[in-house]
Amino acid sequence: MKHPGSGTIDVIVIGAGHSGLAISHFLTARSIEHVVLERGEIANSWRRERWDSLRLLTPNWQSRLPDWSYSGDDPDGFMTMSEVVDFIAAYAAATGAPVRTGTTVTSVACLDGGFRVSTDRGDWRCRAVIVASGACNLPVVPAVSAAIPKDILQLTALEYRNPQQLPPGGVLVVGASATGLQLADELQRAGHEVTLAVGEHVRMPRIYRGRDIQWCMHAAGILDQRYDEADDIARARRVPSPQLVGSREQTFMDINLLASRGARIAGRLAGIRDGKALFSGSLRNVCALADLKMNRLLAAIDEWAAQSGQARDVAPAETFPPTRVPRSLCLSLDLKGGEIRSVLWATGYRPDYSWLDDKALDRKGHIRHDGGRGVVPGLYVIGLPFLRRRKSSFIHGAGDDARDLVDHLAGWLGTRTPRSRTCVAV
Repeated sequence: MKHPGSGTIDVIVIGAGHSGLAISHFLTARSIEHVVLERGEIANSWRRERWDSLRLLTPNWQSRLPDWSYSGDDPDGFMTMSEVVDFIAAYAAATGAPVRTGTTVTSVACLDGGFRVSTDRGDWRCRAVIVASGACNLPVVPAVSAAIPKDILQLTALEYRNPQQLPPGGVLVVGASATGLQLADELQRAGHEVTLAVGEHVRMPRIYRGRDIQWCMHAAGILDQRYDEADDIARARRVPSPQLVGSREQTFMDINLLASRGARIAGRLAGIRDGKALFSGSLRNVCALADLKMNRLLAAIDEWAAQSGQARDVAPAETFPPTRVPRSLCLSLDLKGGEIRSVLWATGYRPDYSWLDDKALDRKGHIRHDGGRGVVPGLYVIGLPFLRRRKSSFIHGAGDDARDLVDHLAGWLGTRTPRSRTCVAV
């Protein structure tokens, strides 16, 4: 159905990435009239907000959306960003999703009987809003960045595209999750001397017992763990992304590998004083905790293999050497001596809900919700880490979450007329 730039409709979906399109699929299946508003193009963040060499962390066979899956001849490979864009765009075309591109939402307000969604191309009235704008809209940069000497280039992972952006010389990479390790490795290969500041991280082998680690976690049911089964869901949602890289070499990307290639490993960046970067001395404890959690994960996979009768279908259990921490820790680094020419912040991302009123948000600016159902009636969110399942933030996790939320939304719409509820402003 082709929709004009504004009007009245049952549901507005904000964001035409894989999560928004999965939601659209189930809304269409239930004949719920809706439109998907996208500020840029379909799969916009994959097109505009990723570095050039990035590949998915999940293998191709795991790339699937409702009634749509990878159909190429390299199921164990890893998609480039252009391939991800093509995959998502083809899904939008195949499902006939009612997407309005080039439409930026500027505000969402709750009215009697529904919402007013204001955009730069006109206003809409609707009964429900589903936010599918993603969790990585803005980089998280510590306040200490203001103390970096002015002659040092600073880039965030959201701004970084390739090593050519950086001047010759040393690079301080802050953050050691998937993004930090991958970019540190790329910069080191490009000839830069790299110092990696390591905070909390999730260590994980690419291959375990002869299988991709994603296969192991999928088969063992770990990725399907529900949010209401987690001991501390708030903590689980803050866990850093695992140290994985999508490569044909199936590399175990960890601190040991970076150090063996010449990177200088330091602890968490704790501050900057008199032009010197100061690093935490707790690196050994941080790495020991990451090793402990990795071994617990591998033990859970071993237990599944034994109890399910699958042990003979995978290779024997294996162990990995612990993280090697330098005997003499790097506790400070002179930023004025010319050794460090640039700083790359790989310190995470956060969503941008500046167009939502504080009543819909918590004190940190995140949407208040219960498994994707907002505290504001009729407001939903999808595509966030561990939203309803551990796999929620992955492409293959969008389908189950979308189905659950549309099931709830359909019931909510069916039991309320446009003027049957009391709204609070959002």
